[in-house]
Amino acid sequence: MTAVDNDIFDGLVENPLDILEMIAGQNEWPYERSTDDEITVALSGEWCDFHIRYFWVEEENLLQAAAMMDMRVPDSKKTKILETINLVNEKLAIGHFAIWTEDNTLMFRHSNMVGISQSVTADICEKVTDTILRESNKYYPVFQFVLWADQSPEEAIRSAMLETVGEA
Repeated sequence: MTAVDNDIFDGLVENPLDILEMIAGQNEWPYERSTDDEITVALSGEWCDFHIRYFWVEEENLLQAAAMMDMRVPDSKKTKILETINLVNEKLAIGHFAIWTEDNTLMFRHSNMVGISQSVTADICEKVTDTILRESNKYYPVFQFVLWADQSPEEAIRSAMLETVGEA
């Protein structure tokens, strides 16, 4: 992600979606600003493409984001994926995975609430996006192993989280 000059934004922008729109433009990410309170940004991750919907809830000073992954959960696998989601969510410090019930899409959600006297800065917007990408890229293979390799949630986590040591 291209860093944004925070001095341009800090103190000048009340709606963080304006900042996210500038970040998307600078990174040449496709985006759609549907309302003052919502923007959708398309990003490529390590394993799949993401459509991140950002929502600004001004009265609560809350920036919410939901990254829809390019992965649908069939009804036959929903129980195993929900078990996997619970195990993965236990490992997360911030944000959580869920299934969007409307179309069974796997997603990662993140919210950032700032104090009333604070403003949402470009740094915060970048951290939200970085967190979404980092956690989604990290755990995407876990969900793939459960869906397509028919592994148990525990096996999938062990397989995906295997770290190599040394050089081949």
